[in-house]
Order: sequence, then C-alpha cells, then structure tokens
Amino acid sequence: MDLDDLILSPSQWLQPNGPDSAIVLSTRVRLARNMASRPFSTRLKPEEQEDLEAYLKGAIFKALGDRQLTWFELNGMSEIDRRCLVERHLVSRELAASQGPRGVAVDPTQRIAIMANEEDHLRLQVIFSGFQLQTTWDEADALDDRLETHLTYAFSPRLGYLTACPTNVGTGMRASVMLHLPALVLTRQIEKVFRAVARLRLAVRGLYGEGTQATGDFYQISNQVSLGKSENEILKTLGVAIPQVIAYEKQARDVLVNESPTALDDKIHRAWGLLTCARTISSEETLTLLSAVRLGVHLGRLENADIGTINELFLLTRPGHVQKIRGSELSESERDVARADYIRKRLGSP
Repeated sequence: MDLDDLILSPSQWLQPNGPDSAIVLSTRVRLARNMASRPFSTRLKPEEQEDLEAYLKGAIFKALGDRQLTWFELNGMSEIDRRCLVERHLVSRELAASQGPRGVAVDPTQRIAIMANEEDHLRLQVIFSGFQLQTTWDEADALDDRLETHLTYAFSPRLGYLTACPTNVGTGMRASVMLHLPALVLTRQIEKVFRAVARLRLAVRGLYGEGTQATGDFYQISNQVSLGKSENEILKTLGVAIPQVIAYEKQARDVLVNESPTALDDKIHRAWGLLTCARTISSEETLTLLSAVRLGVHLGRLENADIGTINELFLLTRPGHVQKIRGSELSESERDVARADYIRKRLGSP
C-alpha cells in the first residue's frame, strides 16, 4: 500500500455501521509511551532521533507483523501528503509540522496508527466507528502488550508511564469520542451539555483535537486526567457521560421534528441544494452544509442522500484531500472550485 492508495481509500472508522453511528462518528484510544534510558523527544539530537525511529520501526514490525502495516516516513514528505494524514486522523498536527526523522505505521483499515518521534517516542492509536469504548480499548491494550514484548517502556511504579507532558503521566491514555451534535447546537443547549461534561473532568475539543474549534457540529469528548486514574476508571467516566450526551441530542432532534419541522426541512434541503449546485464552496461552508444533510438523512427527511458518501465527504473535501484528488497544489480559490466540482460529482449532480 502506497500513500496514494491510503489517502484515496475509505477509512473504516468512517463507515456508518458502528453503534449509535447516527450521533457518534468514532471512538479512539491513544496511548503515549517512551523508551527507558532514552531522552524525551524534545531532548534528542538529530542522530539520536534517527536511531530511535529505526529502532521503533523495527520493533513495531516485529511485534505486529501480522497486521500488514505500512510505514510512512514524514521527513521529506510533501506538505499536501502530510496534511492528508492529519485530516485522516492518522498523525497529529504536531508530528506533521515537526522536523527530522519521524514516521507512522498504518494498517490497511486505517483503524491502527502508530506514530514514532512525536511529543512522546511512540503514540499508539486505535479508532473504531461509532460508540465502542470497550472494543477500542481492548484492541489498543492488546497491541500495546505485544509491542512491550519488544520494547522497554519508561515506567515508574509510583507514577505509571512517564510522558513528555505531565498531563499524560500515569496511564498515558487519552480516550475520546467524536460526536455529531447539530440538534443541540440548533436548540442552543450545547453549552449546558458541555458544562455538565466539564463537571466530570472531561474535555471538549474540536474536530482535530486539542487547540481546534468545533466545525460541522462535531465535538470530541475525552478524558483530561491520566495520572491517578486507571484505564477502567477513565473508560467508566466516559461510559457514563457519552450515553447522556447521546440522549440529549436525541431529545433535541425530537424537539426539532415536532416543534419546527418546516424550518428543519428548509435547513436540510437548502444545504442539499447548495451542495449539489454550488460552483465554488469553502471548506468551512462544506462542513456546515454536510452537517445539516447528515442530520436530515438520519432523521429520514432526505431520502436521496447516501450516508456513507456523506461521511466520506467530511474527509475528502478537506484542503489536503481536495488537492490530492486534483493531483496538484491549488490556491484557496482554486480549491473552492475543485471542491464544489468533486461534491457535485459524488452526489450525482451535473
């Protein structure tokens, strides 16, 4: 599998077949690990960084040889290709923007991504479609155990796994759930829900995690605390909070259907009309319109849209993917035209 195959192929975690997938797009577990007797990444010299990447790559393929992983070296990769990996949630923005030897191992389904030389030496990520906390954790835990047969992690009996950022010390675990909450936004209840989530010491972030704003009514909810909490305690907290948020969104959708059906249908069909007719469209507007269409499909108020295609368009209309699909670097205005052309083609409109 080369980079073009990976970037232009469907991500399995985007498939609309996971539990509660009308509201929960994906569940992710990320584990931060560092090697014992080696400096943290920020203290590595260039030659040490290269040596560490080679060491980690070798261990990853020895431990997980049955997973058909492909290694992608980011050093020397084009900006567009790195951007596509970020848009696919396969690498962090920090890894894409940093310098020096660094890479990521990805499986064919794109559910597994293992980054080397990020903020921590190793970042293991597993991501599944829909709300699947236990399944996602079980997979991440099993992969971590297999990696540990070939790697010696920096670990303190008192503190747990040692990480570059103090907030990750302990389990080194960040569990997050990506939710689509358009009805809570439309009924202006979203802030109330977030306040309730914050009381459980959970963080709410945007589409691409820490430091990003919510777009397309997508929000990530994840644990803030790692130190002093076991993996099961983290999962239990999310396991209590996320079903409540799902229930709130379902209630808000019922309110829209029962109290404002005409306004709801107008919003949905206007969005569909723009997506199928526009000749130029920005990235942000696309996400907003796709959000309304996705809501309409799941409420049964838009029959001629395929939810699998809509989910894919959330990813394939991002700036990096638009340029990758077109096969050339484009200015912002050129991207807007190319994006509109691609959307019309995928939605079966001339």
